[in-house]
Amino acid sequence: MPTRRSTPTFVALLLVALCCSSQARAQATRTWVSGVGDDANPCSRTAPCKTFAGAISKTAAKGEINVLDPGGFGGVTITKSITINSESPEAGVLITGANGIVINALATDTIVLRGLDLEGLGTGLNGIQFLAGGTLHVEKCVINGFSQSGINVATAGALNLLVKDSIIRNNNPTGGSAFAGINLAPTGASIVEASLENVRLENNFHGLRLVTNTKVTARNTTAASNSGVGFFVTAPNSELSLDASVSANNGTGIRTSGSGAVVRLANTTVSGNTLGLAPTTGAILSFVNNRIAGNTTDGAPTGTIAQQ
Repeated sequence: MPTRRSTPTFVALLLVALCCSSQARAQATRTWVSGVGDDANPCSRTAPCKTFAGAISKTAAKGEINVLDPGGFGGVTITKSITINSESPEAGVLITGANGIVINALATDTIVLRGLDLEGLGTGLNGIQFLAGGTLHVEKCVINGFSQSGINVATAGALNLLVKDSIIRNNNPTGGSAFAGINLAPTGASIVEASLENVRLENNFHGLRLVTNTKVTARNTTAASNSGVGFFVTAPNSELSLDASVSANNGTGIRTSGSGAVVRLANTTVSGNTLGLAPTTGAILSFVNNRIAGNTTDGAPTGTIAQQ
């Protein structure tokens, strides 16, 4: 039995243990959110949180937030490596007057967003605003109705963006030449690299827009019914390679603007646009296996590339 002298020491040790236990619970490697959760909860499977913002502070770096059931889970700012995953229930992020998901992490961090439905209701700014980080995966997501861009990259550092099996639509569809379904506009000299696979860019102002220091490969990707340009490379030191892709029913199908801007086309269809190919400056190069027809004015590549 502790003596009077040992009792304060025992109490102090107990408090430290409780504190450490509390911190461990606050930084779980896997947390949960539910439409009927509460952010006062520990975000466990049986006591889930209500919002992504409530769960992220209780999730350890490189951990994962899972969605238990359908709901709207609000916007969130991500400052560390993390996965937000909703494979089956609908996980909505409903935003007005602000960005949906802001990423402001370290250059060594990897963020995965899977199965999310981001809705801007016409007044949200950007669906995903990328300010800083290392690698961003966007998988099986729908980004709709933002007043600026669906995904906007404004980082000063290098970035690897991978978008797969996603639909990005109705983002500033009627006006805003600096906005796009996916807008890659880095602010520094570092290269932003992106890979798109099975992505639909529909009824935005531009579908995909590349500014300086961007290198993108898009496969099985469609830009359709965008009022500006389907695929737009606007500045030097930017390259876009399109394979098995479609640009249809846009104002302009594919445009380059800027000395050194390059688009390479393989197995790609450009049809139904007011203007098909528009190499204002820069180059649109063809592997001579594309289908450029049925536009009001088809245009033509500036050169060809020999098959290897």
